[in-house]
Amino acid sequence: MSTSRRRHRGPGGRTQAERRSATQARLMEATAQTLADLGWAGLSTTEVSRRAGVSRGAQQHHYPTKMELVAAALEHLLNRLRDEYHDAYARLPDEQRNVAGALELFWNTLQQPPAMALLELALAGRTDETLREISNQLNNRVVEIIKEVFHELFPESLPEEAVDTLIRALFALLVGLSLQHSLDGDADGHQRAVLDMIKTFAQDLIPPV
Repeated sequence: MSTSRRRHRGPGGRTQAERRSATQARLMEATAQTLADLGWAGLSTTEVSRRAGVSRGAQQHHYPTKMELVAAALEHLLNRLRDEYHDAYARLPDEQRNVAGALELFWNTLQQPPAMALLELALAGRTDETLREISNQLNNRVVEIIKEVFHELFPESLPEEAVDTLIRALFALLVGLSLQHSLDGDADGHQRAVLDMIKTFAQDLIPPV
């Protein structure tokens, strides 16, 4: 097959690979939004296809099963959240580019629909055996990404042997706060009080450079 045929451009001047990538991105974004809005119980490939604006046949062509779609959406979401977090941290004023600012930004990230979609999936794995393995993998993957970002932002600030336990504790605490926040919107300020206390402790551990 010639190079010109492989790179054939269809309507709009996009190549087949570009159209495929765009369709997959729409499907993954729609999966995340459906999870955030309707939870695992409300996630169906029909609803995802409708929100993505693609046919069921197109959805099945790219992701033949619901679990394949979910697995692809998870990796897409994690990479997107990591990139957005890095960009947001880089835009912080100099005086906020510290561990307190990083925690505040992480808390804000957890309130956004993509992160809530991940939380929905993790919670569903508790009672759905088909999701249990992917939920465990998701938790470990998130912790690894947080550790990587921590080392990038605050290199050599803590002994390596302490980082894993501290990150896991912090993540568990913030996930619990996020769950409560999704129920009451922090109407009484309890979650904010806990977050401010965590930030104070973190600043004692990791003072500004």
